[in-house]
Amino acid sequence: MTHKGRILLAAALTTMGLGLTACNDSDDSASAPDSPSASAPASADPAASDSAAADPSSPSADPGDDGAAPVGDVTAPGTKLKVGEKAVLPFKYGTDKKGTIAVTVTAIEKGAEADMAGFGAKAKGMTPYYIRMKVENVGGTDLSYSSLKLRGELADGGPTGIVLIGDLPGKCDNDGAPQDFKAKGASYESCSLSATKTAPIAAASFDEGDAYSDSPVLWTN
Repeated sequence: MTHKGRILLAAALTTMGLGLTACNDSDDSASAPDSPSASAPASADPAASDSAAADPSSPSADPGDDGAAPVGDVTAPGTKLKVGEKAVLPFKYGTDKKGTIAVTVTAIEKGAEADMAGFGAKAKGMTPYYIRMKVENVGGTDLSYSSLKLRGELADGGPTGIVLIGDLPGKCDNDGAPQDFKAKGASYESCSLSATKTAPIAAASFDEGDAYSDSPVLWTN
């Protein structure tokens, strides 16, 4: 499942401070180069047969160049989960914040078309959906003030083609990570706003980083 070929849209900002855009993605997945292997020289002393070398364990998924080295097991690309289940994911924000987060989608709620009034005429006929989530810091790296957005997926299996920037105060507040989101176990709650003019939104997806861009993790009701 890809997010290519989204329609470009733009809407004037209103007093609510909302924007409506979409992107024309042309994501090209890139596999990480294979790690070089090295062999240890044989011991010159045949009596030295008790020595052994320990190999470092490898992560269960490679986030590619866009993510940080994962901590422990991460959820594999393409994994399908139910709302309420947790995914452990490599995460990068900006140029210097990298780590591992756990994301639990707690609800995918349908809103009313009237909720979209703040986006102006371009939003006419759109039905909003509110993807509510809990985000936890698993790796213990500094991810303060970072922000995560999950995308909505249509019931027919395709992406919405609409990217919403902003939130709907009181209905879907896109709260970013707090200042203290830098310790292992820290968490916060947020909401991603999505919308559709066609089929209903039936899933939320995480598609950040090379490993997930074409095989996102999905949550469904």
